[in-house]
Amino acid sequence: MTFDPRLIGELRQIVGEAQVLTERDLTERYRGDWTGRFIANSTVVVRPADTEQVAGVIRACADHGQAVVPQGGNTGLVGGSVPLSGEVVISTERLVGVEDASGRTGHLTALAGTPLTAVQAAARELGWEYAVDLAARDSATIGGTIATNAGGLRVARYGDTRAQVVGVEVVTGSGEVISDLGGTLRNNIGYHLPSLLTGSEGTLGVLTSARVRLVPHFAQRATALMRFDVRSDAPENAEALHRLLPDVESIEVFFGEGLELVASVFDLPTPFSTVDGGYLLVEVADNRDPLPTLTDASAALSGVGDVAVAQNSTASSKLWRYRELHTEAIATLGAVHKLDVAVPPGSLAEFMARVPDVVNALAPTAQTWLFGHGGESAVHVNVTGIDADDHNVDDAVLELVAEMNGSISAEHGIGRAKLPLIGLARSEAELRVLGGVKAAFDPSGIMNPYVLLPRSDRSPSDTPT
Repeated sequence: MTFDPRLIGELRQIVGEAQVLTERDLTERYRGDWTGRFIANSTVVVRPADTEQVAGVIRACADHGQAVVPQGGNTGLVGGSVPLSGEVVISTERLVGVEDASGRTGHLTALAGTPLTAVQAAARELGWEYAVDLAARDSATIGGTIATNAGGLRVARYGDTRAQVVGVEVVTGSGEVISDLGGTLRNNIGYHLPSLLTGSEGTLGVLTSARVRLVPHFAQRATALMRFDVRSDAPENAEALHRLLPDVESIEVFFGEGLELVASVFDLPTPFSTVDGGYLLVEVADNRDPLPTLTDASAALSGVGDVAVAQNSTASSKLWRYRELHTEAIATLGAVHKLDVAVPPGSLAEFMARVPDVVNALAPTAQTWLFGHGGESAVHVNVTGIDADDHNVDDAVLELVAEMNGSISAEHGIGRAKLPLIGLARSEAELRVLGGVKAAFDPSGIMNPYVLLPRSDRSPSDTPT
């Protein structure tokens, strides 16, 4: 795979020679994602330092008909930021920093490449919190979480990323800069640009900075890990906690085999003498002691076998490890088929019970690992023990989701992994409308053209120039 040397020269003039990477060893970490399923053979990586350089890079690529893919922390799980078809990677890793942070307004503006953990730290310094949190917080970037509309661990209380974004600056596929970072909350002047860009997976432009709202910091917090003897009791009880715990932030669900794998891989003690069953990890925050309410709620649930409670950050972190380390533990088993999905309220237990049967009907030796956000009936379906290129299981699981009137993408986006089944989620009329939106932002069709939407005649060819 070769790239036009004239384009390489132009890119070096725009960002500096050291910020254009072409050597295979230097581009290796940009060519694959966490799943191990999506790995490009080669690419060119460009690392602009500011919005002006991003615009220059996009204009140069548009002039040469060269497709590009924006990339943040590259923690995606659906191949959405991997240059598999000869795209140039526009990395946001030099667009780092928090600007215009205000404890008075509860807003801050962050450059797109800023790690999520840095945004969270800046919010806490102001006496606030940033609502979005996920296990990949140290490497995931604010731009990447906006591009995929990440949900994370606190959606039960605060909503997903789209609910937090109040302003954006973006460079479109034609190299134009659109900046709307004022953060005005009541603005009904037509289309809402922040909402449109959130979840667009880099198909409309490169996000260079974003303004986000913050949420109150609560003085007290309590975490409980509940084990249920009957697996299905965990997802069955997840929804009841919304009624019992108005101030709940997180309701996470997983199962004994996942906890056992985490404990084995990371040499952790198991929290209870019995491992089997279903688990809920519940966290509540308030300015008053939330423990009595949490204790009463756990007592009101049916089928609870064991409970461990934490009231300080150290003890809480120990309980959270059993949930947050699932992804890393499963990754030790080889290539993982990852599907993040959601089903309608009331369907979570049924879906989690049916998925392993659907998988094993096609791949009897495969192992299904289920965990996710019980408060929103969102599930991370992980399957190991099948070939990385075998899509039959993926298709069957997503067809089950569609059959149950759920969403085939609850968090990670469509990317490349789910694009062949986009028809399960969007009608032809919807796809035409979305394609028209893309064409308005990206008239040359160079912005991440192989993800999210079916290819159109406007998109570049598969062969790079």
